[in-house]
Amino acid sequence: MSTPELTGKVALVTGASRGLGLAIARGLRDAGATVIVSSRKLESCREAVASLGDTGPGTAHPFALHVGHWDSIEPAVEKIIAEFGSLDIVVNNAGIAPLADNLLAASEGLWDKTIEVNVKGPFRLMAVAGDRMRAAGGGSIINISSIGAERPSPPEAMYAAAKNGLNALTRAFAQEYAPTVRVNCVMPGGFATDMAENWDDEFIGKIVDRLPAGRLGRPEEIAGLVTHLASDAAGYTTGALIPVDGGRTAVY
Repeated sequence: MSTPELTGKVALVTGASRGLGLAIARGLRDAGATVIVSSRKLESCREAVASLGDTGPGTAHPFALHVGHWDSIEPAVEKIIAEFGSLDIVVNNAGIAPLADNLLAASEGLWDKTIEVNVKGPFRLMAVAGDRMRAAGGGSIINISSIGAERPSPPEAMYAAAKNGLNALTRAFAQEYAPTVRVNCVMPGGFATDMAENWDDEFIGKIVDRLPAGRLGRPEEIAGLVTHLASDAAGYTTGALIPVDGGRTAVY
């Protein structure tokens, strides 16, 4: 049997207690990585790790981290490296996606929080982790953006603007820490996560009717791509913005 492609690697996944983040954590763990399952609440991280089971070949560990708190980022990175020996992969998945029916009525507080979690936190984490990765000789950072960054609608304007900022940061950091650290970005469309359980058939129909794929995405379809980007098999891929949207960007 061949050795899993991420054996010996340590990966931090933010926002990993549910949804796409949890699926990504599972994919990295199943590829052999030691995965740090991170979100704001430690108990949620513990529950997520328990849900993954211990089937290996990698391992998963809970870790509380609020990425919107600038000063918490560097101590968290140092703690992970001290405890697990390295930090080879970072997946910036944590985010918030507020909707505003009336953009004029959107509050400054909600705007600031959206930027804090979706842009400021990932910026600081990329800066700190990327610096440590470069010093160690290599690493991979994968940002989870949204196809909304390229196909925004008015209700998601704040979220789309923040994710567009994350797209720009991807390309900037790909240059900043080149050639030893690769930085890429995945832009998901509509996915069948726990969030989608609250969508009615009419809303889902609006998403999928014009998609070449004809359906919502499955979380493991993001996890597979992220695992590839984290591995040496993607050694020539950096600074890329990759849509995984069922073909949405191909048709409108």
